[in-house]
Amino acid sequence: MSVAERTREAVRADPALYDALRAGVVNYSAAARSLAVDGDVESIATALRRYAEELPTGEQSDRRVSVRLHRGVALDEDAFGGVDLEADGDATAIQVTGDVDARAFERVLGSLRTAGVAVTAGGFNDDALVVGVEPRTGPEALRVVERALESR
Repeated sequence: MSVAERTREAVRADPALYDALRAGVVNYSAAARSLAVDGDVESIATALRRYAEELPTGEQSDRRVSVRLHRGVALDEDAFGGVDLEADGDATAIQVTGDVDARAFERVLGSLRTAGVAVTAGGFNDDALVVGVEPRTGPEALRVVERALESR
């Protein structure tokens, strides 16, 4: 396998680096040094540059969603996303309906992670996603999810 192929494989295993390449915000030499790819750092950096040129850009989408905070719901592993929005409980959840997909779910989870909001449950399907969060973080989680989905 060539250096370029090994580099692409390493990028596909690292979603953050993949997204950074798509966004054009990568220091190629630093990224090359951080990858566990055998080869000359400059060759790996060149492979990263070439791969980045082939990737689709992160253009804005016309995603239409509705984001809602639910308090007093129950965590239930048998319910959609592990959260039963109809049951009484002491959990808090953020529900997103509309144009949702795996990319939206990934964006929500990543944004909550970087904001320091712990996710206790979560899932998505064709028209909804739900994440359970600690009750005290509900308002912050709502703001984080709204920002995450309006930016892409």
